[in-house]
Amino acid sequence: MAKSESTSKKAASSASKVLRDPKASKAEKSVAASALTQKGSMEMTSAKVAATASKVLRDPKASAAAKSAAASALTQAADKKANKKK
Repeated sequence: MAKSESTSKKAASSASKVLRDPKASKAEKSVAASALTQKGSMEMTSAKVAATASKVLRDPKASAAAKSAAASALTQAADKKANKKK
């Protein structure tokens, strides 16, 4: 089921900052890339990236920009309940 969300301008800016940050982890960059890819599109976040986004959100060392990008990506993930019914 397609969601109607797409990455906001603020979240895209945060994702861009993460991608340019040499100190950002691989997980942070993966989530940021996913969020940035979804700017202006109706694509959904994969289950793998959603799991990574969840880890980034729980990481106390993650930057605010990384958490913003992770939240955006996670918001655009497919609902688990909708997938289980199929």
